[in-house]
Amino acid sequence: MYHMFKDDWRFRTPALTPTPTPTPPPPPPKKEFDSPWRKVSWSKQHRDEMVRVLRNFELNDPDVGQLRCLLHGPVGAGKSSFINSVNNVFQGRTTSGALVAATSGTSFTKTYKTHYIKDGNSRLPFAFNDVMGLEAQEKGMQTKDIINALKGHLPEGYKFNPCWPLTEESPEYNRIPTSSHKVHCLVSVVPADKISLMSSDVTAKMRKVREKASKMGIPQVVVMTMPDQACDLVDRDVKNIYTSKAIKEKMQICSNELGFPMNCILPVKNYHEEEMLDDDMDILILNAMTQIMNFANDYIWDLQQHA
Repeated sequence: MYHMFKDDWRFRTPALTPTPTPTPPPPPPKKEFDSPWRKVSWSKQHRDEMVRVLRNFELNDPDVGQLRCLLHGPVGAGKSSFINSVNNVFQGRTTSGALVAATSGTSFTKTYKTHYIKDGNSRLPFAFNDVMGLEAQEKGMQTKDIINALKGHLPEGYKFNPCWPLTEESPEYNRIPTSSHKVHCLVSVVPADKISLMSSDVTAKMRKVREKASKMGIPQVVVMTMPDQACDLVDRDVKNIYTSKAIKEKMQICSNELGFPMNCILPVKNYHEEEMLDDDMDILILNAMTQIMNFANDYIWDLQQHA
């Protein structure tokens, strides 16, 4: 009987199909480069040397008095916080010369004011002007007023009007600005965590100001703030800033949107909630300051040669 049915398909034992081994998911992409893509010395000795050089900075044209740097950018980018952070480094403590709003959907800066950088009880030969923040559509700072500031036409204490800019007919208009009134470096301040969310209106306004500054020969840099909000690696340790793939990507977006070369984009972490100063944060701030001041000083040297 067995031989009769052993080959009948109805009596065959089904072959066991081997269970396939599940394919493991691919590892998550690395958040860091294997080595820093921009070299930075994080030693305290380097930090102190940059402070020393800036404290003894010599102007190519002493008659200028101080190098004037104009900060502009979207509302909440950290313009005033950057000014305070620079002052912190040279004062050795937290300062609040440029008033900052904790949270605000509109610009906290209302007037054109020169912020001098103190070294003890004396002034260093450079200063910052902070302007009203840029907003979408017709809100916020008028680009013509930024251009007026570049040319030195805005008087100290001028109250910004978001509806119309200062004109030549206004009694406040500085008709004959001296070299010390004019801007020697334009600093665009953008937040790393929101660079990809900036409205096209704000980007267009920043490009318009940059185009005008370029025609005037004024050098320009970007200070990219809030890198710790854009990358958890930087939030844990600011020294990860140049191994972070996220930060390099944000800088590339900034380069594409505003037209700046990568070597003119300077990420910094402003002092915000820290009570004590931090050498690593200082180094990024001082790196930015050194480049800004060198560019501005080169510019006034060029003006001398063509005078």
